[in-house]
Amino acid sequence: METGIGISADLAPYLPLDHEPNVTDDARLNQLGYKQELSRSLSAIANFSVTFSIISVITGLTTMYSTGLTFGGPVTMVYGWPIVGVLTMIVGLAMAEICSAYPTSGGLYFWSARLCGNEWGPVVSWFTGWFNIVGQWAVTTSVDFSLAQLIQVIILLSTGGKNGGGYEASKYVVITFHGAILSMHAIINSLPISVLSFFGQLAAVWNLLGVVLLMILIPSVATERASAKFVFTHFNTDNGEGINSKVYIFVLGLLMSQYTLTGYDASAHMTEETKNADKNGPKGIISAIGISIIFGWGYLLGITFAVTDIPYLLSEDNDAGGYAIAEIFYLAFKNRYGSGVGGIICLGVIGIAIFFCGMSSVTSNSRYLFSGWFMRSRETVPCHCHLCGIK
Repeated sequence: METGIGISADLAPYLPLDHEPNVTDDARLNQLGYKQELSRSLSAIANFSVTFSIISVITGLTTMYSTGLTFGGPVTMVYGWPIVGVLTMIVGLAMAEICSAYPTSGGLYFWSARLCGNEWGPVVSWFTGWFNIVGQWAVTTSVDFSLAQLIQVIILLSTGGKNGGGYEASKYVVITFHGAILSMHAIINSLPISVLSFFGQLAAVWNLLGVVLLMILIPSVATERASAKFVFTHFNTDNGEGINSKVYIFVLGLLMSQYTLTGYDASAHMTEETKNADKNGPKGIISAIGISIIFGWGYLLGITFAVTDIPYLLSEDNDAGGYAIAEIFYLAFKNRYGSGVGGIICLGVIGIAIFFCGMSSVTSNSRYLFSGWFMRSRETVPCHCHLCGIK
């Protein structure tokens, strides 16, 4: 066996690694039958930054806040977030353990092939590979489309809002924005890894400072604030979908948190470019999830304290056209200062964070594809490997 995830008939599914201090990252890959192809220059911070930027709580919670308000409201968001966070951390801990043993850019599909052995490895890795890559494509598309939608809302509010004759971009304009954003991310990810490392770390700092700024600024500026009782006990059942079961409403509301806390496998996909990968890869996974859970909950609390009229925030007749969090920001500044410009600037801060999130998503996608489609044996790639065996 020379490259890829191939498992020969005379090789055990798991090859123990030597844990001697002088064993290099390249030697560990060789022990796994995996050839080093990418430049190994990322630090632990750089690895963490990519994953933290992909999770990007400011991206997921902002774009899905309306869903949380609709299905359960404050209770679903405030309590659902830590519930999903704990469950995500459990999955993350398991992935970190496997990543420590198999620090390869192939990530999940490589792990599946090695852990399931010769009999089940081929079929399991095939399905794992396809689910993983299709999921990554969907996330990247979703993130960049959410940025296109936010740009449309920013333009709408900047030109007077829906009730002030503001410009409402057509679906074709939004799709054009989407295509332009995807193209920009493709170009950026064609740059050297040193440049991507810088952008990744900048993105992590921007996301962290942005969350802290907004969670403090918005409730402070708002002239009307919700009570603690409302934030911690109000359950919204008026969802407009005819759903009355509180349990089902709560579960649907969890989609906001579940959508946000994804992408933490990026640290695994970047391990072939990370120094001390068997340690720093797992650290990237666990730290990105943990920090996201803490700051995400703070962001939710801060923004929800500025919520006083859920039906109006969700109404398509408000100035933001039903984009709840944009309306919260806009009204907070408009009611206090007579102008919503401050809220629009805050939306710009979020827009940049979403751009960084999409950029990091493409980075993770490209590493996963590189590990299979372009550099490994065709028989190890999800679309080519044989169900009857991997050679």
